[in-house]
Amino acid sequence: MAEEAHVEGVQGGYGPESGDRGTPEVDLRRVGIDPDFWYPVARSAALRRNKVRAVAFAGRRMALYRGAGGTVYALEDRCAHRQVPLSLGVVDGEALRCCYHAWAYRGNGHISQIPYLPKGTARPPRGVRSYPVRERYGLVFVFPGDPARAEHTPLPLLPEADSSRHRTMMFSRTVRCHYSFLHENLLDMNHQFLHRGVLGRIQPKLLGYDTGPRSVEARYLFVPSGGRKDRGAGLLSAEGMGGASTPDVVTIRTEYPYQTLQTVPESSESAAFCLWVAYVPEDIEQRVSRVFGLLMIAKPPIPGALHLAWPLIRRFTERVFAQDRMAVEAEQRAWDEQGADWNQEVFPLILDVRQVLRANGAPITHSAASSGCPEADLCADGRRSTPR
Repeated sequence: MAEEAHVEGVQGGYGPESGDRGTPEVDLRRVGIDPDFWYPVARSAALRRNKVRAVAFAGRRMALYRGAGGTVYALEDRCAHRQVPLSLGVVDGEALRCCYHAWAYRGNGHISQIPYLPKGTARPPRGVRSYPVRERYGLVFVFPGDPARAEHTPLPLLPEADSSRHRTMMFSRTVRCHYSFLHENLLDMNHQFLHRGVLGRIQPKLLGYDTGPRSVEARYLFVPSGGRKDRGAGLLSAEGMGGASTPDVVTIRTEYPYQTLQTVPESSESAAFCLWVAYVPEDIEQRVSRVFGLLMIAKPPIPGALHLAWPLIRRFTERVFAQDRMAVEAEQRAWDEQGADWNQEVFPLILDVRQVLRANGAPITHSAASSGCPEADLCADGRRSTPR
């Protein structure tokens, strides 16, 4: 009955999306992502020793640097002195020096040295905010929210990424849209017509789905029905590497705030590949997202076959991603032009994932992100739309 109510709520007339009883819903595109999770912000390999780079999470600018000993630190990207970005600075051992007056900061954000400060003169009591950092799966994760929660919040568990039986392809791309459009795009496999020139003609059949307070999981049967298919698509699903062209069971899960996809050929009991993806908003309005993905591909029985197929698989994934990016960026432009969400959605699965994203999101607080207080985004009242 709940699904029928969702469908009825979007069938009546035109205008912004409405709730089950015709009352306006909170516009999902105005809901921020919850900062109390671990989010990837860079590839580990891209951050060499004694180097610093600028990254961002929802308007929070950070200076990410790797010290001489190999440890990675994340600091608020502004010097407490003149507010010049610390990402323009220089790594000095385990400290980061501002490029302007050489003020030095430890990895915890405390000021360690002001070169020209007379002896006996006290340093300013506050430095800059630091963020918890961890490295895993070849990515640098930061915890943008309440640092007290970081220790008890686990990183995503990806056993395939640590398995010698899989090879992992990593990708990172900027997409100019709200993160919710990306969740909907991957979860709603009825859009395969978009990929007809890459995947051929696919008939996706929804086998079922489950919804919880923080998750939505859908299962589809992908039945090929002809058409030209990119060679990399067949190799990715084991065709041409010892497998056969058979229907695939595709399971997609939004487990807030991450998303996963697993493809299992109908004739097999093990997944041909698994995808894990995180959408990291960069700007304060959260209309630009950095997508970090790990594609974990099972190695075929033939030694070296995956290595030879790798360039074709990479080309295939880039083609699919480019088409999806075109679609979701067009959705964002429509939202920008209309000033609200005028979508006439009829698929209960997408209505449910929207509710999950709304319920677990956080208000976008411009004043907190732009405040000069290093702890502003922790002390802002009403930061989260619902209690954890």
